[in-house]
Amino acid sequence: MDSERRVTRCDCRLQARGRALLTGARIPKRYEHCELSNFEFDGPHRLLANARMAACRFVEEYPVDNTGLLIIGSIGVGKTHLAVGIIKELIISKGIACLFYDYRELLKQIQNSYNDELGAVKPTEWVWDTVSLILNTRYNDNRTTIITTNFPNLPAAKFKNNLGSRHREAADYATAEETLGQRIGDRMRSRLQEMCRIIEMDGEDFRQKYRSASFR
Repeated sequence: MDSERRVTRCDCRLQARGRALLTGARIPKRYEHCELSNFEFDGPHRLLANARMAACRFVEEYPVDNTGLLIIGSIGVGKTHLAVGIIKELIISKGIACLFYDYRELLKQIQNSYNDELGAVKPTEWVWDTVSLILNTRYNDNRTTIITTNFPNLPAAKFKNNLGSRHREAADYATAEETLGQRIGDRMRSRLQEMCRIIEMDGEDFRQKYRSASFR
């Protein structure tokens, strides 16, 4: 009888910890419904089955393997849904503390903590230095990081080659596909390859699908 009471007390403690960790994870309200169990990967979305399988395997193997994830795909394929689903599963099933941050909000929060001298640094240089510092610190501390990106996992040179001659029309420059290497630098891209497993997501835009359905 005493043993049963101890188990019940332990379960309650675990559930309370899970609720506290979920609250502290800062998951935006728009994504609170996202779970691995309701991630669509059949029918027209069958190309996403491998991505969902890789996410489940990541959760299952963590923390024995604490390598992070770099989730790559075009806009609207469900990258954030998958990332939030992983976070929730780690919190609920394993009691792992996780923290969700939007890239722009994180930079803004850091920027707001600085004094007025920040204006002396070029914004682009400051962004690159800040992102490099964050990722390098997590790398050196062996912390697991899950990153989502819309940019193709290619070096900066690929983007420059795509631009071609400087005599091309302005519209061509605007539509040239920017790469991850161009966005964060090839050195940092190489660091991400070392920190993370890569999940490639290929599918239709979920959001566009739902927007179209709402106008029918």
